[in-house]
Amino acid sequence: MASGRHVTLLLLMLGYAGWASGGCREAQLPRDCEALCSFDQHGQVTSCELRAAVLLVNNSKYEISLMKVMPVLDLAVAKARSLGLLPYWLKLTFFPQDDGCDATYAQIGAIDSYSSCVHVFFGPACDYCVASVGRITKFLNAPLITTGGFTYDFTEKKVTCADEYFMTVRMGALSFRDIAFVFIDQMKRNRWKKMHLLYDTNGQNVVAGRHTCQLMMKSMVQFVKKEEIDYGTFDVDSVHVKDYPEVLRDHIGNVYSVVVMCANATTIREILLAAEELGMVDSGEYVFFSIELTSSDNSTKEPWRVVGDTPERNEKARKAYQALLTVTTRTPDNVEYLNFSREVKSLAQSRYNFTFGNSSVSTFVTAFYDAVLLYALALKESLPDKPGEVNLDGGNLTRRMWGRSFKGITGYVHIDENGDRIADYSLLDMNPETSKFEIVANYYGANKTLEYIPGKRIHWSGDRLEPPPDTPTCGYDGSLCPDNSLPGYAILSIVLSSIVVFLVVGSVFIYRHFKLEAEIASMTWKVHWEDVIVMPSEKFKAGSLYSLAPNKQRGSQLSIYSEDNMSLPGGMDRRSFVPTGIYKTSKIAIRPIPRNKVEISRPLLLELKRMKDLQHDHLVRFYGACVDPPHCCLLTEYCPRGSLQDILENEQMKLDKVFRGSLIHDIVRGMGYLHASDIRSHGNLKSTNCLVDSRFVLKIADFGLHELRKPHPLDPDEDRNSYAYWRKQLWTAPELLRMGRRPAEGTQKGDVYSFAIIVHEIEMRQGPFYLGNASNLSPREIIEGVRRGGGSPLRPFLDETSVDEEVASLMDRCWAEDPAGRPDFAGLKEIVRKINKDSRINNLLDNLLSRMEHYADNLENLVAERTADYLEEKRKCEELLYQLLPKSVASQLILGRSVIAETYDQVTIYFSDIVGFTSLSAESTPLQVVDLLNDLYTCFDSIIENFDVYKVETIGDAYMVVSGLPVRNGMNHAREIARMSLALRDTVMTFSIRHRPNEQLKLRIGMHSDVIDDNDST
Repeated sequence: MASGRHVTLLLLMLGYAGWASGGCREAQLPRDCEALCSFDQHGQVTSCELRAAVLLVNNSKYEISLMKVMPVLDLAVAKARSLGLLPYWLKLTFFPQDDGCDATYAQIGAIDSYSSCVHVFFGPACDYCVASVGRITKFLNAPLITTGGFTYDFTEKKVTCADEYFMTVRMGALSFRDIAFVFIDQMKRNRWKKMHLLYDTNGQNVVAGRHTCQLMMKSMVQFVKKEEIDYGTFDVDSVHVKDYPEVLRDHIGNVYSVVVMCANATTIREILLAAEELGMVDSGEYVFFSIELTSSDNSTKEPWRVVGDTPERNEKARKAYQALLTVTTRTPDNVEYLNFSREVKSLAQSRYNFTFGNSSVSTFVTAFYDAVLLYALALKESLPDKPGEVNLDGGNLTRRMWGRSFKGITGYVHIDENGDRIADYSLLDMNPETSKFEIVANYYGANKTLEYIPGKRIHWSGDRLEPPPDTPTCGYDGSLCPDNSLPGYAILSIVLSSIVVFLVVGSVFIYRHFKLEAEIASMTWKVHWEDVIVMPSEKFKAGSLYSLAPNKQRGSQLSIYSEDNMSLPGGMDRRSFVPTGIYKTSKIAIRPIPRNKVEISRPLLLELKRMKDLQHDHLVRFYGACVDPPHCCLLTEYCPRGSLQDILENEQMKLDKVFRGSLIHDIVRGMGYLHASDIRSHGNLKSTNCLVDSRFVLKIADFGLHELRKPHPLDPDEDRNSYAYWRKQLWTAPELLRMGRRPAEGTQKGDVYSFAIIVHEIEMRQGPFYLGNASNLSPREIIEGVRRGGGSPLRPFLDETSVDEEVASLMDRCWAEDPAGRPDFAGLKEIVRKINKDSRINNLLDNLLSRMEHYADNLENLVAERTADYLEEKRKCEELLYQLLPKSVASQLILGRSVIAETYDQVTIYFSDIVGFTSLSAESTPLQVVDLLNDLYTCFDSIIENFDVYKVETIGDAYMVVSGLPVRNGMNHAREIARMSLALRDTVMTFSIRHRPNEQLKLRIGMHSDVIDDNDST
C-alpha cells in the first residue's frame, strides 16, 4: 500500500433490533466487538477480517455435517482467492457452530455468532433449523446461504422485507417442489390420473433432519392437488414391517397402480418384498417410485442386495426391484468433479481427521463450495480494491446473489430471481441384465422437461413394453377379472375335442406322408425313350420373324433353348437348335444329360417330383426325364420364339415401352413364384434362359435339377481362358463371384442381381453388361472388376436420356453391392406394377393380344421394307434390259410373251472399225486400250442419240448401227445413216487419244441398204 495514502477504516457493522417489529433492519447499528481491521504505524489499514458462521450438525451420520463441509469451505476460499474474487487485504474466517439439527440450538448458534461479529451465515441444512434461522437473519441484516431448505415453504416469493425468508439464498441441488414437478410430468406423460404416496415420517432424516419424508410428501400433495390428481397417503412408520403386506392390500390393493415412496433404503426394500409376495411385481400392473434424496453413486448401487441376508431373499428383492424407478438429484460425472471429490477427502483426512470412505462426496456437501463462490462474486461488487469504507449491507449482498449464473464445481449454477438454485434430477431404472440401476432420463429444472437418454428405455415389470394403467386391470390377486373358469363337463369336452383334433391332424400328416412317398415311388416324372418321337434336326429355321430378319450373329445363336446352359455332347454345334420331339401330343425340347448313367437318390427323386408339380405361366414346364441309357435327357416345354437375348439382338424387332415392361413383368412374376416354391432360387438367371413362346409370353428355364445339369466329374473342365467361360458369368452377383465354391442353386439375392443385368439388356439392347462405346473391357476384365467391388463397384452403363428414371432406380437397387440392400421379387412385383401403371396392359388376355398386335405390326413393316427393295431391284433390271434390247422386244419379254420374227424391207446398216487398231493395241497397255475405247464409244453414243438409228452391237473396235428398225421410218433410213456417218467422221477428226495425243485416229466406215429379218438384228 502506497505511503502517505490515507484509507478510511473499514467498518463492518451489523445492527440488531427487536423481532417484534416484523420488518427488516434498515440501519446498521454498531456492535460491541473487537476491531476487525489491522493498522500500520501510520494509522493506515493493512488488512481486515470477514467472519462467516457455519451452522451445521457435528455428526457424520448426517449427509451434511461440519467435518464434511469444512474442507470444502477451505478449498472454496482458495479458489475464490485465485480467481481474484477476494481482495488480498481481506481475510475470510469461518466460525463453526453445532446446531444439532435442532431449531433451538440453531437459533442459539446464530445469536452467538452474531455476537462474535459474523457477517454471513452458511447453513444450516435441516429444514426446521433453516426456518428458525432464516427468520432471525432478516432482522440481523446478514445473508443466510444454505444448501438445505427443501420444503415448498422456502420457495415462496421473497419480494419485500416483510417476507419470511427475505435474506435466504438456497444453494442446495434439491427442492421438494421440483421433485413434485418430476412426478407430475410422469403422470401426464403416461396418462395417469391417480397415485398413492407411501412414506416413513422420519425416513432419510440424515438429509434434512426430522420429518424429512413427511415434509417431502406434504410438498408433493400441495402440487398434486393443483393438477387435480387423485391421491392417497399412508405413513408406514405407524406399522410393523410384518404388516407391510396388509398395508399394500388395504391402501393400494386393486385401486392404485402408481405408488410413490419416500423412506430409508431398508424400508423401501421391505415394501418391495411385500409387493413381490402379493404378486404385484409379476402381474406387471404396478409401478413403484422411490424418492432418493442422496445422490452419490447412483449408477453403481445395488439396493436390493443386503450383505448378511439369505440368497433367497436377495434374489426375491432383485426381482422386486424390477418394478422400481428411482428419482434422485443429478450427480456430476465429469473428471473435474471426481478430482475435486478426491481432493476434499484428502483435506478432510489431513486437516480435520475425518475419513469419507469409498463413496464420492455428496452434492449436498460440494454445494457449499458453490455457495462461497456465489458470496464472493456478490462481495467483489461491494468491496473496493484497497482497504477502505465499504458497505456490507446484508440485503444488498443478498439481492446481488439472486438471478445470476456462474460455473461451479458441480457444473453451471443458476440462481433464479427468487434466490433459489435451479437443479436437475435423474430417473433411474434397473437394468435386468446387470441388475444395477442406470439413468434412463433426466429432468431439467430450467425448462421443466423430462428428456430420455437415447438408446435407453424403462423396463416395466411383467415384461410390459408400455406403462401400466393407473388402475389395475385384474389386480394383484386377479379378483377384478371375471371368473372365466369352465365347468368340469366343458373341460372334459375340450380335452376330448383336442384329442380328436390331434388324431385328425396326425392322420392327415400321416396320410400326406404316405401319399408323398407313394408319389415319389411312382416316379410320375419318368419318361421312356420309346414314348418320345424325335423330330428331324433343322438348322436356322424359325418362324416368319427370323425368315424376314437378317441374322446379325452378335453373339446369339438363335437357339430355341438356352445355349449357355446346354451341356451338349462333344462335337455338337451350339449354333444348331436343341433337339425337339413329340411327347403325348405336345411338342417338347429334348435336353441331353451330360452323362450316360444317372444314379437316382432320394433327394433327386424328391426334386424331380417338385419339378414335375411346378407349373406357372412364366416358368418353362418340366414334362419329365428319361434315364434310360444312352438316351438320358430332360424333356421341357418347347418355346419356338427363342431366347430373350435373340429378340433383343434382332435389330428388326421393335420393342416399345409397353412391350419392354411386359417382358420385365413376366420375369418378375416367374421368379417370384420360383422363389416362393420349394426350388427357392434359380442360380443361373440370364437372358439366354429367358425363353419366349409362340404367344410372346416370356418363361424362365434352366432352374432346379442342378445335379443332372452339371457335367460328369470325369469330364474335362471348361477352359478358364476362353471367352465363353467369362461371358456367361456376366450375370453373376459379386458375392457369388468371390466364393471359392459357389452353390449351384445360387441365392435369392443373387437372382435379383441377375435380374437387374437382364433389365439393363432389355432397356439398352447392347448385350449383357454394356459399359458404353468408350469401353473395350473383355468379359474377364469385367468379372474381375465386379468381384473387386469397392466404394464405386463396376456396373453397366446407364443412358439417362433413353432409360426412364424409375427403371434406372430399379436397376440401381437390384444390383446394389450389399445383398441386404436388394429388394426381393415380392417387392419387385409392386415396383414393376407401379412402373407399368400407365400402360394399356390390364390382364393376361390384354397382355397377349397386345404382344400379338405388336408382332403383327412388326411383320407388316418388314414385309413393306422387303417389297420396296424388290420393286427397286425390278426397276433396275428393266432399265438394264431396255439398254440391252430394243424397247419393243424388251417389253414383250418383260410381259412374258415370245418375240415373233419380223421382216423389214427398207433398212440401212452402218459398220465401222479403227484403222491400225491391232498395232495400236499392241503398243498400249490394256488399261490404255480400255480408256481409248471408252472415250471413243462414249463420244459415239452421244452423237447417235441425235439420229433415228439403233445401236446393234460393239465388239472390240467394231461399231454397228442400223436405221429402219425396230421402228420403221420409210425412206429416211439411208439419210439418217449417212448423216450420222458424217457426224462421226467429223468427230474422229478432232478426237484426241489420251495416251497418244499427237497421233490422229482414223475411222473406216461402211454402209449397206437391204431387206433384213429382225432375228438377224438380235
